[in-house]
Amino acid sequence: MAQLTVLEPEGMYPDTDLEQEVFGPGVDFLHGGAPHTGTLDALPDAVCAKVDGLQIFRHWLTPKDIARFPKLRVVVRMGVGYDRLDRAACAARGITVCNVPDYGTQEVADHAISLALGLRRGLFLHHEMQRSDPPAPWRYVDSPLIRRAEVQGFGIVGLGRIGMAVALRAKAFGFKVRFYDPHLPNGVDRALGITRARTLEELMRGADVLSIHAPDTRETRGMIGARELAWLPEGAVVVNTARGTSLDIDALEAGLRSGHIAGAGLDVIPVEPPVDPVPGLVAAYRAKEPWLLGRVVITPHSAFHTPEAWLDIRRKSAETMRDVLLLGLSTNVILPDEG
Repeated sequence: MAQLTVLEPEGMYPDTDLEQEVFGPGVDFLHGGAPHTGTLDALPDAVCAKVDGLQIFRHWLTPKDIARFPKLRVVVRMGVGYDRLDRAACAARGITVCNVPDYGTQEVADHAISLALGLRRGLFLHHEMQRSDPPAPWRYVDSPLIRRAEVQGFGIVGLGRIGMAVALRAKAFGFKVRFYDPHLPNGVDRALGITRARTLEELMRGADVLSIHAPDTRETRGMIGARELAWLPEGAVVVNTARGTSLDIDALEAGLRSGHIAGAGLDVIPVEPPVDPVPGLVAAYRAKEPWLLGRVVITPHSAFHTPEAWLDIRRKSAETMRDVLLLGLSTNVILPDEG
């Protein structure tokens, strides 16, 4: 087999030792040349001309970019979501697209549960009240946020790897766990000891806590808007650690302002990073408007972040590229019409 070249343009890691170990001597692994703060335009034509495999993390891969890689056969998105890749352009060239769906499962599940518990136990609420000026009295605060876990329905939208990990964690804390995922076969509920909702409405109406774990697809974009949020019980909590496109953030703000929704924890928003004009909820949160103090927590798409997860991204991306480019396997392949 002729020598192959794989490129990771951001230079995310200090060396290429791990990748060379995974690929073996038949692959020349290059890294760097296009920092994540810019675009792939920074890459020299001579480098692009010899690339057989491309590993993408923060960059967008457009048709113009793809045209610069005449030998390109495989693209691995170094993460779960693949909306940064123009898959139609890749398909037109016969380029295989893959992702890495299992690098941060524990971290994102822990983050979702932490947001839910932090809101439902009043941790964020009491934290904000005790550092206000003047500080609140040295006593608990009565709030619709605070409830015992075992009396609450915990609804999960999307029971993939992360959704399943969240279900097991929520179950351990005593929540009554239900899920909605029309793509899963019968019996998953019995295997996990949780309850299946046959429709999104059925799930929402019993979800005192709603945790979203749906990918960004045509089917899921905008799936939870004002109508769906109104199905939630009074005083519900909404958590989203998946993709911001599935949840109407303006409808969420309206539900919070009306009091129908007691609290929300977001690790994702529709456009990241936020650009002007930022969503009203984000603006109010940053301004520390009194009506949402302790009721809303926003983290900057950081749910996946641990040193261990970064190492997983590195190894699993290289292993996926090896499997598909060198061995001809279908590891983590995303079909052109998927999503």
